[in-house]
Amino acid sequence: MRRRAERPVGETSTWGPARLLLLIVVSALVALAVLAGLVLAVVGALTGERRDGAGAAPRAAAPATDLSQQDALAAAPMPSADPDDALPGPLSNRAAGVLEVPRATGAGPADVPTGFPRTPEGALAQLAAIDVTAMQTGSMDGVRQVIAEWAAPGGPTPQTWSGAHGMASLLSAAGLSGAGSPQLAIVVRPVMGLIKGTVGEDFAVVCVNFEFTVTVEETSRIAIADCQRMAWTGDRWLIGAGAEPAPAPSVWPGTDAAIAVGWRDLRHG
Repeated sequence: MRRRAERPVGETSTWGPARLLLLIVVSALVALAVLAGLVLAVVGALTGERRDGAGAAPRAAAPATDLSQQDALAAAPMPSADPDDALPGPLSNRAAGVLEVPRATGAGPADVPTGFPRTPEGALAQLAAIDVTAMQTGSMDGVRQVIAEWAAPGGPTPQTWSGAHGMASLLSAAGLSGAGSPQLAIVVRPVMGLIKGTVGEDFAVVCVNFEFTVTVEETSRIAIADCQRMAWTGDRWLIGAGAEPAPAPSVWPGTDAAIAVGWRDLRHG
């Protein structure tokens, strides 16, 4: 294990329960994102005709070329990183660059901040708001409520979303029930981000690199990244239909490794 992964956070022991718990969650999120993509792709191929046939809810379909481009963009691989790159490490003297993101103008379903514009930066800000609200509930019910309100038809569900699986892994490793615990505290900060790409005005694949601070019996910090398809639906961004994108590397914000990936510092405009 590299020296960076051996440094304690604050006064806590190096590999205490909280830090081991966080590493379990990171590994689970990456594995589940890949698995979910494979499963949803197979299911989509097998049931495509059925969804388009009788009994399917009528809705406008994107052109086949757009869908193909969306799938290709989402599936394009991201750089990889070692698990211990997600732990606090030496900050770089180099500038990461800045990605200006808009502020929310209101609250939407499940108390998720919303009101972001129809831009890629607006999509990124909306994803950050979805993830922060869901994970800071510290419970399975809270996570499920958020994704149920913020996924487009054909997108992740309370049963398939990688965020829900990640919360389940965290609570299970902590020996907690799905209701969480007053002793569990989760603080999630969106620190860096990147726009992987867009297809037209209404579709973007965006990624956010979060700093998680988790307290169970002790406090530990770790970076966890999330990439999602975002689709403009009605008057807001939702997590879009299709397999979850290739996972982005979880790298401690502000390090040389994070800059090498292409993460940029988030700044609210």
